[in-house]
Amino acid sequence: MKIEKFEDLIAWQEARKLAQIVNSFLKESMKDERDISRQLRRASDSVMSNIAEGFNRFTLKDSKNFFIMARSSLSEIKSHLYFVYDEGRILEEKFSEILAQCDRTGKLITGLIKNSIAQELKNKTQ
Repeated sequence: MKIEKFEDLIAWQEARKLAQIVNSFLKESMKDERDISRQLRRASDSVMSNIAEGFNRFTLKDSKNFFIMARSSLSEIKSHLYFVYDEGRILEEKFSEILAQCDRTGKLITGLIKNSIAQELKNKTQ
């Protein structure tokens, strides 16, 4: 399958699933926690958005930087989740589900970053 648009990227598709899982959790369980909910929502949206922006950049360096920002947003999600978990505001099952989705998405984003680096190196040697 040829990748022609950001929606074709499996990393973006998995980031979208992550955002859906996070938003579902927030609607169900975090209605009274506006600050942490807002941060989790923004971070999950940031993962998707940065992958999309990185895909549509004209240089590999720009693309790589956006993919790195997407990974950073994953770390932010995980950090907020640990806080919520330590406070007893998320069930272990949901906590594990979201962390697993973060890890799946993170591996795919790492692949995008490594591919960008490989392409940069290839272009330099040509």
